[in-house]
This record gives sequence, C-alpha cells and structure tokens, in this order.
Amino acid sequence: MAVVNLNKAELKKVIGELSDEEIDYKLNMFGIGVENITKEEVSVEIAPNRPDMLSVQGIYRALRNYSGQKVKQYTVNKPLKNHDVKVDSSLKSIRPYTMCAIVKNLQFNDEKIKEIIDVQEKLHSTFGRDRKKIAIGIYPLEKIELPITFKAENPEDIKFIPLEMDKEMTGRQVISKHPTGREYAHLLEGFDKYPVFRDNKGSVLSMPPIINSQMTGKITEETKEVFIECSGSDILALKKTLNILVTSLADMGGEIYGMRLDYEGKKIITPDLKPEKIKISIPDCEKLLGIRLKEAEIKKLLEKMGHSYNKGIVEYPAYRADIMHPVDIYEDVAIAYGYDNFNPELPDVFTIGKENEIEIKKRKIAEILCGLGLLEISTYHLARKEDLKKNSIKGGIEVLESKTDYSMLRPDLLVNALKTLSENTDAKYPQKIFELGKIFESEKTITEKEKLSVCLTGDTDFTEIKQILDYLMRMLDKEYKIEETENLCFIPGRVGKIITEGKEIGLLGEISPSVIENWNLKMPVSSLEIEIEEL
Repeated sequence: MAVVNLNKAELKKVIGELSDEEIDYKLNMFGIGVENITKEEVSVEIAPNRPDMLSVQGIYRALRNYSGQKVKQYTVNKPLKNHDVKVDSSLKSIRPYTMCAIVKNLQFNDEKIKEIIDVQEKLHSTFGRDRKKIAIGIYPLEKIELPITFKAENPEDIKFIPLEMDKEMTGRQVISKHPTGREYAHLLEGFDKYPVFRDNKGSVLSMPPIINSQMTGKITEETKEVFIECSGSDILALKKTLNILVTSLADMGGEIYGMRLDYEGKKIITPDLKPEKIKISIPDCEKLLGIRLKEAEIKKLLEKMGHSYNKGIVEYPAYRADIMHPVDIYEDVAIAYGYDNFNPELPDVFTIGKENEIEIKKRKIAEILCGLGLLEISTYHLARKEDLKKNSIKGGIEVLESKTDYSMLRPDLLVNALKTLSENTDAKYPQKIFELGKIFESEKTITEKEKLSVCLTGDTDFTEIKQILDYLMRMLDKEYKIEETENLCFIPGRVGKIITEGKEIGLLGEISPSVIENWNLKMPVSSLEIEIEEL
C-alpha cells in the first residue's frame, strides 16, 4: 500500500487535538492504516481502492467530511479561447485517450510542489499500474502556447530535452539512453510510432508514458497556472485520475478550467466533476451490515462520507474511483456508523467446519508441481476480448457495464498463462508455470469449473508436457489415456485429449506458431489443462 506523510499539526486542525493513541484509533476507524507517528509527522497507509486519498488534500477532505465539517464544492469554469486539445486517430492502437484540464490562480511553494509530484508518482505506481494504464503530465501554462495536439509520430521526429537533462534527444534515444526511458521502454515496445503532446508552436510537452520536456514540463514556485493531461487506454480511469488531480489543486486554492477535446469529430469537455449516481436498497444494506437503520440515519451517515441521499439514490463525488456497486456504498455506511459500534454476536446455528475437498486436492497438486520446479501463478478471472482473440476464441461471457477493457470471464486458464509468459519474455529460460483456478462456461447458465493449467516455454515439446502429466497422474493414483484431437490453439497432430475413467478431462499439446506469434513469444510453448474435480 502507498504511504502518505501528513503534517501532524495540520492533521490536528482537521480532526482535533488528539493524543497519538487517539489519532491512531480515529484514522483506523476511518479505514486509514497508521504506519508511524512522530513529533511532526503521521505516516499513513492508503488502500489501493482509494486513489483519491493518495494526496494530502484528499485525506484532509475525507476527514473533514467524516468530522462533519463543511467541505469545498468544486466547480469547473467553461473553457476559454484556445483551451483545446486535438487527439489524433494515429494513437488508436498505442495510447488512444487523454483527459485534460487547466488550473489557474495557484500559489506554489516547495512543499506544495513536492506534494503534487508525490501524488503524481503514487497515482502512476498504483492506480495507473506503473504508467501502463495511466500516465500523468503537469506543465506550467506560461511556457505553453495553446491549443495542444496529441498524436503518434515517428521516434526520430520527436526531438526534445528530457526533464532534468541538458541535451536534446530523439524519442528513440530517450527510450534507449535516458534512465527513465529505459525503465519504461517496455510500454512502447513493438510500436513504430510514439505518443507525443505538442503545443501550437510545435514544442514537445512530453512523450507519454515516458517523460516530460525540460523546457515545458517543469513546475516552479513562479508557476501560477498549469495544464494537466492524463493519457492511457482506460478512459474511465483517466477521468477519475484527472478529477483527483484537479480537486487536489483546487484545495490548494486553484480555479479549475475545462478543456475542449476533439477526437476527430467527437468532442467532449473535461474535467467533469458532476456527482455520479447509484441506486441502493436499504433492506440490502441492513442485511449486509446486520443492523437496523432508518432512512434519515442512512442519509446522515452518507453525508459524513461526502455523499448525498434522496429516495434510494446516492450521489457520490466524481473523484471517488472505488464505487462500482451498491456494496461500496454500504461499506461507507459501515465506516460512518463506526466499526466500534457494531455488537459482536455468536451465530445461531452450531456447525463444525472442514476443508473443502477441492481445496485439499488443489493443495496436493500444487505441492507435486512445485516439487517438479514449476512456479505457481495467480491471475484475474477477467480477460480482455483481444486476448481471447489471440487464442482464436470467439464469443465468451461478457461482463455487463464493465468499467475496464477486462470485460470477459476467462473460458480457460491458458489465456492468462500465455499473457504471463508474454510479459516475461526477457526472463531466464526455461520458464515453467502452473495455475489452479476457476474458469467460466456458458450453455443455458453460467457454470464455474476448477481447472489446472501448466505451461512450459523454452526448448519444450509434446514429450516434456506429457512427462509432467505422467508424473502428476501417477502421484494422484490415476490412470489415463490420450486420444488425438484438434484445437485451434495447438499444432495439428501434436494435441491430445486427456481421458480418465471414460471421461474427457482436459487437453495437452504444443501451442501453434500462430498463437505464439500473436503473443509475441520468443520460444516454443507446450501446455496442458485439466478439470480438477475429475481427478
């Protein structure tokens, strides 16, 4: 979890004159873990689900709400002349989206500059998945001539002095020679063109997600107005990130101005700070929390968390990125109610628990495979539609109203196993991994199955993956046979179905060259996948 350091004196202005023990207790009840308290600072841990509290201003704002204090209401001024950003279609397959804003009337000092840099880096490393999902640029407006253009260009045509350097470099040189460029080069690997922000004079602002320009991308104490851009592939995450940044700057005294974004005909204005809405059920809330609450009580509790409530509809702040379902609102009700106010109760029914048979079997399989030198991985139940296509999988179960591009329930474990291998092509070979987890199938209804997947890459073939299967089945005291079959993911003639006790329980074979190419893998891959319940 990210750690944020709070000035102790400033914190006490928000929560009152409390002892160190009382500060620790109050923050923990709010869901903020306290790492350390000194004479001058309080270091707190922020959970990944609350990126709005990665800034000092965000934490104070939440605590003011919680303490019943009046908090700032944010407004976005209409875009002024030339407050425009043109987004080129050349970015579509690279880094297709950006969200932008301007904040004016700022009074920076050294401490505030450090705070802004700190929240920027924390958003990069956590919510932004180390710049893969989101990259942020903040620029002094006085060094920029509006409007702005965001497009993809040949690396040799991108020439600028990178931040904290004194020598001009091309985009390709930044990637190969600059320390930050080398660190994040993998994010642009495989692309012929790189993203670049330019102002009206053609000056480079930045080459996201790598680095800003020294000439236009460094804030000082003289900076009064800033241009902010967030770029990436997840448009919702970009909106939330921009909202977090502009509200933090507004809490420093700034005034927020919108920008017109032109996606080659489709025009939008950002940021959008209008509260968002979600419908809740009071009976569901009471059932989940185990307490009885009147509607007026829920309204009051939600106001402590920065929300408003009216007839089953909750309006929540536009900078809250963690609210995806009514249960997230119920959690806020619990926090506002106070976890220390819940009365523990013994369950009415006496039961004796035991470990699930499937879990026992999974643990035994994991021990066997670890003994063979395989590394266990654990991946998400969700997959991207384009990743399924790489494995020649059509259709699938799609999640309604998905907030990200991970919108498909995985139909097998092979997709995520190959994705893992594709993200580790520079690691030492051979690579041997396995995963035990759920997959999802749909006929009349959606069913879940527990499966085992093994993937080997390096100098591997059908014989090696069959040796793994032989040993596993022998250790599980299971007889089996292999019959030839066909599967688009595997090489014809080198794929078989695994049969035990007359039932087909899985597949094994060598992955086809076309699939290997789709994933940009460097070495051959062999794989097996088995239904655990049938073992």
